[in-house]
Amino acid sequence: MPQIAFLECSRCHHHIPATTPQSLCPLCAGSLYVRYDMDALKRSAHREDPAARAAASSTSLGMWRYASVLPEVTPVTLGEGWTPMLQSKRYPGLFIKEEGANPTGTFKARGLSLAVTMAKHYGLKHLAVPSAGNAAGALAAYAAAAGIAAHIYMPQDVPFANYLEGVVYGADVHMVDGLISDCARLVGEQIKSQRDANTPAEETWFDISTLKEPFRVEGKKTMGYELVEQLQWTYPDAVFYPTGGGVGLIGMWKAFEEMETLGWVTGKRPKMYALQASGCAPVARAFDEGKPASEFFQNAATFASGLRVPKPYGDSIILDIVRASGGKALALDDATILASILDYAKHEGIFLSPEGAAATAAYDQLLATGELTPTDRVVLFNTGAGLKYTDMTAEAMHLRRPGSLPTSLPVGGIITPQ
Repeated sequence: MPQIAFLECSRCHHHIPATTPQSLCPLCAGSLYVRYDMDALKRSAHREDPAARAAASSTSLGMWRYASVLPEVTPVTLGEGWTPMLQSKRYPGLFIKEEGANPTGTFKARGLSLAVTMAKHYGLKHLAVPSAGNAAGALAAYAAAAGIAAHIYMPQDVPFANYLEGVVYGADVHMVDGLISDCARLVGEQIKSQRDANTPAEETWFDISTLKEPFRVEGKKTMGYELVEQLQWTYPDAVFYPTGGGVGLIGMWKAFEEMETLGWVTGKRPKMYALQASGCAPVARAFDEGKPASEFFQNAATFASGLRVPKPYGDSIILDIVRASGGKALALDDATILASILDYAKHEGIFLSPEGAAATAAYDQLLATGELTPTDRVVLFNTGAGLKYTDMTAEAMHLRRPGSLPTSLPVGGIITPQ
């Protein structure tokens, strides 16, 4: 496993040592990337390493099969990664990456595994996150595994499974009458008040929000290594990725850069498609308008709760990647997303999350317009298990079974942001 050479700002390219916990660039507040000595990695890391490492183990090792391109650290792992790549029964070129097979049922397990691993390495005792739901559940699980306190802020209308996860794993759960942006503000205010009160460092919360620390991207980049390895070390023509905060898309692009430098893959990078819900589509709107960054999306509303991010912190990075790849950012309405859930369940045997169904709906739309053909090799991410969204999907279907579905979250109190 390589040592980290430095952390690099994604905006101004300032270098920061990785010897202590870091959040954003101190010069411009840009997100930080983990960088290694790539010349040394060329000598020590080889394309055969992941398979050989897994073969020597009793398991696939999950995403930690890529230890040769991850930080030198003892993992906090629950078996995340190495998820199935399912070939479509109807479209010969379509592969569905089933991230619902991860611990806690979503792709968030990858980023939080590495972020919590590094938090434990640094000796942090309290981690805080604002979340649309799934990151909160993953943080709660990995923090419990690491013996670290988790402080979670979620909108009160998240899928019930997300609330239950936090409670079951013993996290400090706060439900908020608002959006993830309100949750983020409350986390920031709480941390500021702790610092203003000179709270001891070991008791001060560390913000582990999307793109506000460097290691969630590093965990998510394993999706890029994984999909290329599962395609025999070749690129697909396109990658379809449901985009709320966009960390996975950013992480995969970083993985492609690293693999090309290491000589693990050749050819043209895939077109990257960022998929959103029309009820909350800041990135798709900015893409359509040719803008370098998004604007806050007012009155955000969609049952695809993971896409309900009115202003992603890494919006400019996402837009740069989509444009550089020749891809697109697209938005689909909730009715189309729901129809795609039902279609892929009936015809493919896959119960998609609403976020994953935004990607399948976009894929079907581009097939219909002729922009894609059924033989184009496309990897589409189902970012979570559909069963985590039973209450949301049932409500969208107007489906009821009396006495079985919770109508509200049984919490002690709801925070109403001022």
